[in-house]
Amino acid sequence: MLKRAFDLASACLLLLLMSPLLAVIGSLVWWKLGTPVLFRQVRPGRNGKPFELLKFRSMKDRRDENGQLLSDEQRLTRFGIWLRSTSLDELPELINVLRGEMSLVGPRPLLMEYLQEYDSEQARRHEVRPGITGWAQVNGRNDLDWDERFRMDVWYVDHQCFSLDIKILVRTFMTVLSRRGVTAKGHATMPPFRRVETVEH
Repeated sequence: MLKRAFDLASACLLLLLMSPLLAVIGSLVWWKLGTPVLFRQVRPGRNGKPFELLKFRSMKDRRDENGQLLSDEQRLTRFGIWLRSTSLDELPELINVLRGEMSLVGPRPLLMEYLQEYDSEQARRHEVRPGITGWAQVNGRNDLDWDERFRMDVWYVDHQCFSLDIKILVRTFMTVLSRRGVTAKGHATMPPFRRVETVEH
């Protein structure tokens, strides 16, 4: 109850205080990347329930001759890289917090297609609302491999409390300022997750 009340109050206050910044970023996205200004994608929320994630767009809609989207590396621009490195692209997710689809703190919402890839332990990350930031994000961000990220997500599920959320929010501010772990090594964003099957002999 306290967590939800804190999320609501914080999201309302931040949206109000940052409305001029949101307007400026939205205008820059429109100018440099075109429309739509917001990136919308269905992601799994608490208990895997789908919701529409909102972010500022950071990539161009570049496609090959067959109409297929090009790779992230080919669609990212210098402006988009800057948006991601500062985490300003995440600000519209405050609307998801207001809607009750997300929390300020929790495991990051990933792709719907990953639901079928998780083992039973990894799937526990969906026992709580996904967050704008989380334990994995302040402990390596995209420098972590998938197993490490999921272990930290489940650790958060087991240890979540108000004081831990405050600690994560403070550390998030420092992480964003340092711009560490924005991308995975050798990738423009993060490589896709695929379950590694163990073979019995």
